[in-house]
Amino acid sequence: MAAAAGAGGQGRRIILNAFTMNCVGHIQQGLWVRDDTRQREYTSLEPWLELACICEAGCFDAIFLADVIGLYDTYRGSADTSLREAIQVPVNDPMLLIPAMATVTEHLGFAFTSNVLQAHPFTFSRQISTLDHLTGGRVAWNVVTSYLQNGAQSLGYPRLPMHDTRYERAEDYLDVCYKLWEGSWSDDAVVADTERGVYADPDRVRPIDHEGPYYSVAGPHLAEPSPQRTPVIYQAGSSDRGRDFAAKHAECVFVVAASRGLTRIAEDIRRRVSAVGRHPDDVKVIAGLSPIVDGTEAEAKAKHADYLETLSLEAGLAHLSGNLNIDLSHIDPDQPLETLNTEGVRGPVKSLLNSTSGL
Repeated sequence: MAAAAGAGGQGRRIILNAFTMNCVGHIQQGLWVRDDTRQREYTSLEPWLELACICEAGCFDAIFLADVIGLYDTYRGSADTSLREAIQVPVNDPMLLIPAMATVTEHLGFAFTSNVLQAHPFTFSRQISTLDHLTGGRVAWNVVTSYLQNGAQSLGYPRLPMHDTRYERAEDYLDVCYKLWEGSWSDDAVVADTERGVYADPDRVRPIDHEGPYYSVAGPHLAEPSPQRTPVIYQAGSSDRGRDFAAKHAECVFVVAASRGLTRIAEDIRRRVSAVGRHPDDVKVIAGLSPIVDGTEAEAKAKHADYLETLSLEAGLAHLSGNLNIDLSHIDPDQPLETLNTEGVRGPVKSLLNSTSGL
């Protein structure tokens, strides 16, 4: 399973997340066929409890659970490659793993991905509050806006909304959630007075009466205030619109980029954070890494070579095609990256360009 590491700035401690997904094949496509993996056991609870205990013992900050709604069906015009090679399908709900892993840990945080198309904010805000209660305030939400046509159509949309429109919806979504988490119940609303038989003071519980461009929510919030109220907010968008969204809302920004591009992205994010009136250190940049470790450098290199023997290039192309919403089986390898126009995930292309040029 992949690991992610990030640092705020010089002299600050590294933040460690174990980056994984409740499925067979997550990022390193093809490795699920190996004898030394437990990826095929993803439907069993025991491997997840073992992972949580290992991360806790290793002083990791969090397990970061990715998720996707829909199939990677862009490559060669179908989902055949994805199904054949288990490219994030089959995939189970990441949220449901968290309470179990919380019972075997004390300090470990749990970040999970949920996109703003898949659940109504009134329902989702209660799920977050429930998880925050059950984990004692150790839950985080990775806000994503969706990028797969199949997912949007399976959720009842005629097609995937345009890239920037998805972020506009996300703004309204978070506005609803913030009002429910922070404004609906006063800190002293729960009195739990057994003598008078009063659990919550009605005068301290308020509707939110939200009327936005995408959501109309009366409220009040159905859950009493949780330890954090609002969870830690993760964000993984690397497009210009995604970075603006992260600057406004996120506490952790997940970035996958070459080392040269990573520094530039981190600097750009902190500049945007400052521009919206937040302190640059309010946001931690978490870089995606896939470390391969062993007893010696030679042994680690041998392990790396062994992994490459199993890695599936075809599955990798199908995965990236779904992310970009571009069928890479028809793309000329010599075509300039700047010409790739996509309404899918723009971060991978932008990161590659940033690694060789200025922002």
